[in-house]
Amino acid sequence: MGNEPTHFSPIFSIDVSAERGSAIHASNTSEATVALLHQVVIGQQKQNQLLEQLVQSTVNAQKQRANELQQWKDANPHLAKSCRRAAESLSKVQADFLQSLTNEIDDNEEALNESDYMLNEFVDRVGPRLAHLNGVLQVLAQLGSGVPTQQPQ
Repeated sequence: MGNEPTHFSPIFSIDVSAERGSAIHASNTSEATVALLHQVVIGQQKQNQLLEQLVQSTVNAQKQRANELQQWKDANPHLAKSCRRAAESLSKVQADFLQSLTNEIDDNEEALNESDYMLNEFVDRVGPRLAHLNGVLQVLAQLGSGVPTQQPQ
């Protein structure tokens, strides 16, 4: 039974004999796997070093920008306070604008959903204004940040 010839294709046969060649092949495979894993570890270490350099570079740029901004605020304290007041006022304007914008959207929801023309017209009309308002508000808020507000006496 064990030594009977079979009619199976060689593709379905597996050699499980303990020959010397198979042990060498397994050893070579293990060494190749270890070498590849070693290369992966080296690659990850290089990647970590590059990421650390990138983070350090970003932190340095942010520190430099914050330092320059603080120097500007120290050199222009009245202007920095004016920027803060303007940002607070413009923030109220922005809130009113957003309220009217949302009211208009609520009132015209069907038309905006059904008509590409109406949607494009709406976006073309309010989009640039909203973007510019946000940009100006951001600049004023940044220039006026960290400046204590005057309390009424």
